[in-house]
Amino acid sequence: MRWWDLEHVLALEHALFPEDAWSAGMFWSELAHARGPRATRRYVVAEVEGKIVGYAGLAAAGGLGDVQTIAVARDQWGTGLGSRLLTDLLQHATAFECDEVLLEVRVDNTRAQKLYERFGFEPIGFRRGYYQPGNVDALVMRLHVQGTET
Repeated sequence: MRWWDLEHVLALEHALFPEDAWSAGMFWSELAHARGPRATRRYVVAEVEGKIVGYAGLAAAGGLGDVQTIAVARDQWGTGLGSRLLTDLLQHATAFECDEVLLEVRVDNTRAQKLYERFGFEPIGFRRGYYQPGNVDALVMRLHVQGTET
């Protein structure tokens, strides 16, 4: 993901997450940490016929990765795009030397929860009222990255 992708990323963000969409500033802040030798972020976009149809982001620090966002256009649901985006993030979690990866997912987003479970993420708790302004709880999930457990 680059700065010139943000207009299209934001349009998709608002279409998919109208109540709790990220702002342009949030994406800019993340992208500021995604380049160079000290990068701690990985942000990617997926395109079909030149149109952005998905994106994903990972933050990493101190052996811990955090899936910041994954979004797939509705007309791409069921195509495996979410799996490909998550695979990319997990490969980079390994490159960032993460021992585990965490994420939050809306408790009412069973589609995403099933995706994460297929990759081995396990529920470890809840964050009450995490998604605002809708006051929706988040399910916290964790994956131990293969080959890094002691």
